[in-house]
Amino acid sequence: MSTAGSSISQEAVWKPRVNPWIIAIAVSLAAFMEVLDTSIANVALPHIAGNLGASNDESTWVLTSYLVSNAIVLPTSGWLVGFLGRKRFFLICIVFFTVSSFLCGIAPSLGLLLLFRVLQGAFGGGLQPMAQAILGDSFPPAKRGLAFALYGITAICAPAIGPTLGGWITDNYSWRWIFYLNVPVGAVAFMLVYQLVEDPPYLARLKKRLSGFDFIGFSLLTVGVGALQIVLDKGQEDDWFGSHFITTLVVIAAVGLVSLVVWEWLQKEPIVDVRLFKNFNVATTNLMFLMLGMALFSSTVLMPQLLQTLMGYTAQRAGMVLSAGALVVLVALPLVGQLTTRFQARYLIAFGWISLATSMYFSCRQIDLLISFRTAAFLRVWQYLPVAFLFVPLTLAGYVGLPAEKTNAAAGLMNFMRNIGQSVGTSVVTTLIARRSQYHQSVLAEYTASGNFHASTTALATRLSRTGLSLHAAQQQALGRLYAMIQGQAAVLSYIDAYWLLAAISAIMFLCSFFLKRNDPGKSRNVSVH
Repeated sequence: MSTAGSSISQEAVWKPRVNPWIIAIAVSLAAFMEVLDTSIANVALPHIAGNLGASNDESTWVLTSYLVSNAIVLPTSGWLVGFLGRKRFFLICIVFFTVSSFLCGIAPSLGLLLLFRVLQGAFGGGLQPMAQAILGDSFPPAKRGLAFALYGITAICAPAIGPTLGGWITDNYSWRWIFYLNVPVGAVAFMLVYQLVEDPPYLARLKKRLSGFDFIGFSLLTVGVGALQIVLDKGQEDDWFGSHFITTLVVIAAVGLVSLVVWEWLQKEPIVDVRLFKNFNVATTNLMFLMLGMALFSSTVLMPQLLQTLMGYTAQRAGMVLSAGALVVLVALPLVGQLTTRFQARYLIAFGWISLATSMYFSCRQIDLLISFRTAAFLRVWQYLPVAFLFVPLTLAGYVGLPAEKTNAAAGLMNFMRNIGQSVGTSVVTTLIARRSQYHQSVLAEYTASGNFHASTTALATRLSRTGLSLHAAQQQALGRLYAMIQGQAAVLSYIDAYWLLAAISAIMFLCSFFLKRNDPGKSRNVSVH
């Protein structure tokens, strides 16, 4: 009895041998590399298609293949840690992620590139949750918020700078260098993690309890999550339920995921610990991470798409608008880390959601076809700043009352939900823009037809004929310009609808924030050990 008590006591006071901030830099470097790869390849797709002799539709599988394998591994990372040990699993992920990145760079055909992207996504899936879990164990409770702030820089800022960096590399060098870039970074991350990171004692106890691999659970996870990810990525492109392919995948995803939850709930050693959702804070924070992923990634898609498609911005100039928000978050995250030592996480979360709702509402009022670069950058800063007040406190709140041996599984679920949220958000806003743009165009066309449309067309045609055009050509140009104006205004209204949706979601999450359990900032240990 005394030996067991002594063991638990040692685990409770365990500290890493080296300065935890050095560990934080090492693990965050690996996580940053992986998060960057989820968005850096987006702008390079036309170049990849042209270079490898593929169509633009075929090239989008470069993104889908990565996201599918990544999503499958994320929720299983807790079990893999118990089986392999956290440090060993982390090192394996770094090595094979780096190797598969190099293989992506040298891929001679689209088929091989997709194969290497599947490997890259699979081994990259362990990097984010492991970095988060290592930070949670390496820092005392009073400084854990600051540690998660450093991790937040990788998770929040990397997707924002990915498209800009990817565009610059592709334009000035080659699309292959967006993959080669990971090789030196991966080598440095491997050496640092190998030298600095160590497993806490409780992981040894966790490994002894594992007896076998849950093949049925893993199969259901692969089928369900894989089908879901393909649906989210290809749904709008294939007209959703108008496609038999998408409809079939929706059924497969629903059956697979429901069966997964039922099967894993009954298993003694589940590969995905769904019983964690019995903890109210875990369930609520995972829901909020899903919504945060939606808001974070969909707003990252909305602004540059608006600027490029309707206002003629180049990819680099649109990227500069995104970069403004990322730079502000870099400054804000350490501040939020300090605030977690003074205020309860749920109050910071509530502030973050209401600020995000306000920023989305304000965006609805400001966006039009005359928006300036300065206004767009300001809106992006205001949209992005509240994310700093959400990411760090949400991570803390998700660990309240959770046994230490469950933190690896919890980290995997949090990152999984955030990544799925990104896919859901992108699918929702792209579909919403396409459908609402058609609706607004029909309404505006009807309104214009009922007004003095003929007189406006005639007046514009008369002015154009004075430039030397024939009367027929002038009339055709006048009709074309008025129709283009209607299309532009309809598209802007559809973007405003998307921001209204994000504002409503954020307001609902604000109300949910107050149901979270309280934590004692900087005082007591919020992750229990037993």
